[in-house]
Amino acid sequence: MSLDFVEHSIRANRRSDGLYHAYNLMTVRESPSLGGHGGASGISCAHLSEMLEGQVAVLSSGYLRSEEALEVLDALKKSALFRDDQYSYILYPNKDLPGFLQKNTIPAADAQASVLLRKLVADGNTQIVERDVLGGIHYNGNFKNAQDLGQALDALADSPYQELVARDRERVLDIFEQMFNHKAFTGRSGTFFSYEGLGSIYWHMVSKLLLAVQECCLKAIGEHADPVVTGSLLEHYYEIDAGIGVHKSPELYGAFPTDPYSHTPQHRGAQQPGMTGQVKEDILVRFGELGVFVQAGQLGFNPCLLRKGAFLREAQTFEYVDVRHERQQIRIKPNALCFTFCQVPVVYSVGEASTLEVVFSDGKLVVFDALELDRETSERVFGRSGEVQRIEVSVREVVLKD
Repeated sequence: MSLDFVEHSIRANRRSDGLYHAYNLMTVRESPSLGGHGGASGISCAHLSEMLEGQVAVLSSGYLRSEEALEVLDALKKSALFRDDQYSYILYPNKDLPGFLQKNTIPAADAQASVLLRKLVADGNTQIVERDVLGGIHYNGNFKNAQDLGQALDALADSPYQELVARDRERVLDIFEQMFNHKAFTGRSGTFFSYEGLGSIYWHMVSKLLLAVQECCLKAIGEHADPVVTGSLLEHYYEIDAGIGVHKSPELYGAFPTDPYSHTPQHRGAQQPGMTGQVKEDILVRFGELGVFVQAGQLGFNPCLLRKGAFLREAQTFEYVDVRHERQQIRIKPNALCFTFCQVPVVYSVGEASTLEVVFSDGKLVVFDALELDRETSERVFGRSGEVQRIEVSVREVVLKD
């Protein structure tokens, strides 16, 4: 039943442009009841602007069919979230912010519509509003939020303005909210530039997007979806991957491409270096590309996303630290690659058939019929027992992507 409601929520939040809303704003409207206490008279919902976060959420939900996931990615590429100069995506659409002198100025029509505001201005009472030398009307500069305004209105309720406050209270609060729109405040990402602000690419979220799209690609491959759909999903995946810093020139990235950075603002290169959350997603994505999966407690290999360019063109020496904390070396031949999983070297090589061999530390060699270890051998790897010395996987070239 819970899933039914969650899935209904996903469907209901699909936008007309093919994207999905990230957040909804619920507003409870209260009005005085007959007993003199506040009572909820209604609830309304509103949407924030399109966000990259919403697309990551729906893509990683597992709810969409492969065709629907492709529609989201196609719409995302056409949206205001795409930054062509970095071929990547910003958090929110860019926008023009009002200047300082434009802020906290009540529209003349709204000021005229409230008898209370007109009376306060005429009397020179500055508890709620004040008129400047040019005739502009502004809320009290000490108000931080609507609660401050409400308290000021309560203070006026015990004054000669009592009747006007009762009449115009909701109107004055509505004007305040329309001007400042505090309920839609999302912090720095929507209020200033740089520092992960407007126009900025937030690299951690881009890596989250890459991981979500990888999940969609793997789902499409696993379900034997339409090859055209699967191919288009892969194109989006590789393009998003190419947009991440490690693949760029220092000139384009604006920093060392191998270093993780927080964000890239509109007007300069990558900013705020450090071990951001992006590193986590990038590691997960890389293991996904290498095709390392654990299902039902068994370690298996299915490098269906791996590209031919990942394999060595010339022989190299691979160095690693084993489970005994000792440095080891393996000579890796051309058309092969090596990585460690639980400190056990896994060697991929391109061959005519898909095979899996496990070399044990006592010299024993075990060949498996499929590219999956049995539970017992998997547990030895997971437990870092030192019994498994090396895993060798032969990958058919036809499986690899160009």
